[in-house]
Amino acid sequence: MKKKIVIIGGVAGGATAATRLRRLNEKDDIILFEKGEYISFANCGLPYHVGGTIKNREDLLLQTVDGMSEQYGLDIRNFSEVTAINPDKKSVSVKNHQTNETYEETFDQLIISTGAKAIVPPIDGLDEADNVFSLRNIPDMDNIKKYIADKQVKEAAIIGGGFIGLEMMENLVELGIHVHLVEMSDQVMPNIDFELAQILHAQIDLHGVDLTLSDGLKAFQQQGKKLLLNSGKTISADMTILSIGVAPESTLAKEAGIELGLRGSIKVNDKLETSIPDIYAIGDAIEVTDFVNGQPTLIPLAWPANRQGRLVADIINGIDAVYQGTQGTSAAKIFELTAASTGNSEKTLKRLGIPYHSIHIHPNSHAGYYPGASPIALKLLFGTDGKILGAQGVGTEGVDKRIDVISTAMKFGAAAPDLAAVELAYAPPYSSAKDPVNMLGYTADNIMSGRVETVSWQEVDQLIAEGAYLLDIREDFERATGELPNSHFIPLSQLRHRLEELPQDQPIYVYCQVGLRGYNAARILMQNGFVAKNIDGGYKTYKQAHYQVKKREPLIAKQPSPKTAQKTNEAVETIQVDACGLQCPGPILKVKEAIDHMEEGQKLEIQASDFGFVADIEAWSKNTGNTLVENRLEGNKVKATIIKGLGAESPVKVPNRLPEEGVLHETKEGATMVVFSGDMDKALASMIIASGAAAMGKKVTIFFTFWGLSILKKEKIKKSGLAKMFDIMLPNGATKLPLSKMNMGGLGAKMMKSVMKQKNVDPLPEMITKANELGVKFVACTMSMDIMGVERAELFDFVEYGGVAAYLGDAEGANLNLFI
Repeated sequence: MKKKIVIIGGVAGGATAATRLRRLNEKDDIILFEKGEYISFANCGLPYHVGGTIKNREDLLLQTVDGMSEQYGLDIRNFSEVTAINPDKKSVSVKNHQTNETYEETFDQLIISTGAKAIVPPIDGLDEADNVFSLRNIPDMDNIKKYIADKQVKEAAIIGGGFIGLEMMENLVELGIHVHLVEMSDQVMPNIDFELAQILHAQIDLHGVDLTLSDGLKAFQQQGKKLLLNSGKTISADMTILSIGVAPESTLAKEAGIELGLRGSIKVNDKLETSIPDIYAIGDAIEVTDFVNGQPTLIPLAWPANRQGRLVADIINGIDAVYQGTQGTSAAKIFELTAASTGNSEKTLKRLGIPYHSIHIHPNSHAGYYPGASPIALKLLFGTDGKILGAQGVGTEGVDKRIDVISTAMKFGAAAPDLAAVELAYAPPYSSAKDPVNMLGYTADNIMSGRVETVSWQEVDQLIAEGAYLLDIREDFERATGELPNSHFIPLSQLRHRLEELPQDQPIYVYCQVGLRGYNAARILMQNGFVAKNIDGGYKTYKQAHYQVKKREPLIAKQPSPKTAQKTNEAVETIQVDACGLQCPGPILKVKEAIDHMEEGQKLEIQASDFGFVADIEAWSKNTGNTLVENRLEGNKVKATIIKGLGAESPVKVPNRLPEEGVLHETKEGATMVVFSGDMDKALASMIIASGAAAMGKKVTIFFTFWGLSILKKEKIKKSGLAKMFDIMLPNGATKLPLSKMNMGGLGAKMMKSVMKQKNVDPLPEMITKANELGVKFVACTMSMDIMGVERAELFDFVEYGGVAAYLGDAEGANLNLFI
């Protein structure tokens, strides 16, 4: 039987329902009312047209009225606002905004797809401000773009750090506008948990955004040109974007007597039926069931609206279908990072009292030996029965596909350990043989099987306060990135031989950098009778969670100091340095080499492709008395400007403490190393650390003994007796060293050299020469030379000779002492 079906609202849900209805039934009358001009547009793309990433406005218009009407045989009436639903008469009241005509239209079935509206709370001064906008549709976007162009906006405020707020932040920054972002919560992106949001905070800081957390907008002043926050802080802004959130647009439903649910949303069952027969509702206006916890919730996303639009058409046409609930799978771009999630967050699970396990891993996006790999922070939440409750990820690439895999596994009922068995596509440019999703599965299996017990980063501060036994099992050089206060130190490689140093009468809380070696250490300890627990996610997760958002000064012209002004006002040559493609410490070495040949007051501009250079150049400048004028991201490059000198007369040193981001302050100036190994990978590590320390102004001494002497050989000479036998058995120089692992008869060493060449890493002999040029002192142990028959003529000309006393003399003035 022919039916008349009326749809209120287009865009994702309404437009999808209309086209599906037509494909299922060619005879029905289908009428779609839209109060605005546009019936189907890409509202998720609006911020990117404001910022200029999407150039053509027309690309956002997915369907026109004429095109959609002709293709699907629909009666589409735009500029037609439904002003009332009349359930008793099964009709809607309509006003045509072009003709001002009002009329009634009857229906057999009605679909409400009115969406959501921007939340605009009552704010003092808002009525007097003509520079305040929200972004929900095409006209909003047009108004914002026009205002920016007409008023030459230089400074903008964004209130709210959700999806729209963050996307608008990025796009305004792309336009060269200085942005203030204010968020009432202690984090942006509420769908992910705090420690992952901290990664976003750090990236937002890198782009110069003035980020204010745990504060809200109290009032507009000076016709919107000044914002007063709850804390008393004031912000100047040429314009403000309100992105506080959205609320269901359910006014029509409420006035019609339809039952409402959470926060005024329209209540529906799994057939998308409202409390009144023949009236359905879909999209952002409705209350949905949380797929994970079964509770009512609001999740205004495009995928659920599209899915519901299709299903409601099926249900009206007699197809047995139900809506199974919403997982809330989403992704967002925040500058160079992607943040994605699915299911419940840890905050939600705690609020609902649902027991759970939490695990963090920090894998690479693809095989580390293939160029371009970048780290991902992944978090998995699962129940005591193994049910996957949620997952989150932040990184530069490969994040969305891992969350999509986990979302799929959740939908079909896989348990967390089952992720280990998911067979995923692998090639070095795309993944690793054990994909990060698999690693989450293996980690979950270890926890559920009782092979390891973990503690979260949230518990660490309390453990420290209680004097718990914390065991750092990283290598010594890694501790320069920071360490937990009062922790004990035994490298994993030495742990089995030093078990007698550990207490038997209390738990041992083990940590490494990211958690993997911590698990190995915990297994060693547990099997030797100790109570051991691994700190989940390692020191990296703890450190990320404790990031401190930078406090920025108001956007005013700064007056240079007299000394700086004197130099910068002169016509001084600027040195340009390109360090792109170089790995740490390459960019810093480039800076050191350039600065050494510059005069006081000269300017150096350098660009690098390593994001870590942002922290490195700040620390280097601070510790060497040079002035960092500018340090910023531009695209995927770091660009820094340094003036030689003009800084403090001597670097300020403070006692050892938990470092600021990437900076360790020490009290001594030297660094010493004993190199006992003749392995290429360990020699490379020695040169990298030594060169980095020398570039930071430290006096570095490397003492080579026994097998380490092979590193210093420059040429082979004729020998006899035992000396000749040593020569036969040992490498004849830095180019002949084997790898400590995976040497494979020299094939592994050749592969390592090839990868180093691809990644612009200097060969070992060049590293040695450059380290010498930086002032690193190379000392060969004369006793070892005598025993092994090594002659002075074999070694580099710059090598000095001495015994243990010479080494210990330099070590006395060192704050870094390594044995390699």
